[in-house]
Amino acid sequence: MDFEEFKNFFLNQIEKSDIEINHENLQQFYEYMIGILEWNDKINLTSITDEKMFIVKHFVDSLLINQYLQGKENIIDIGTGGGFPGIPLKIVNKEKKFTLIDSVNKKLNVIKELAEKIKLNNLEIIHTRAEDLANKKEYREKYDVATTRAVSNLTTILEYMLPFLKIGGIAICMKGPNYKEELENSTKAIEVLGGKFESVKTFNLDNELERNIIIIRKIKNTPNKYPRGQGKPLKEPIR
Repeated sequence: MDFEEFKNFFLNQIEKSDIEINHENLQQFYEYMIGILEWNDKINLTSITDEKMFIVKHFVDSLLINQYLQGKENIIDIGTGGGFPGIPLKIVNKEKKFTLIDSVNKKLNVIKELAEKIKLNNLEIIHTRAEDLANKKEYREKYDVATTRAVSNLTTILEYMLPFLKIGGIAICMKGPNYKEELENSTKAIEVLGGKFESVKTFNLDNELERNIIIIRKIKNTPNKYPRGQGKPLKEPIR
């Protein structure tokens, strides 16, 4: 796919959104996609190798939550993987500070290289586990927004997300069509961790792929014992 084909397809996909994309943004998106797909032969960064599906499932999907970042300054993307949703959101929000974390360093090395290539600034990329970083004073309860996309079950991931948020901040959890049971099972965890369920909004990508955006607002401090280490959020979820 050349740049012109990429541009036309991408702009058509987001034409109903209120996202402003300039030529520089388009170049950055294009170079990032090409870079990820080239590296994908060596490192498993994405299972999506068709370029049009890459645009829809990685770029357009990530940008669905851009509307929730308005008025926010510090965003952390937990379990960023190949840089989603963090990198697409960063491209269209140059003034905001983003922190991307993941426990797989080889993926982060690719993201760092590509982020430098497309000249993204005010971006911190950290190889760490969320439970370790969230217990550091300089990161705990410092963020306006925490994002995750398709990372673990909701109860588990909220234990990692909410400790990073300031009171008044929001956790944005991107889920597929089978989110309702997860949401019901997370009621106790949301309360214990200092959150309050706010909303769910459903989108359809490319007229067939369902994306549900779950918003949890932080209303009080998270107890210091969370997040727990040794994999307990997954093995022994709060119930």
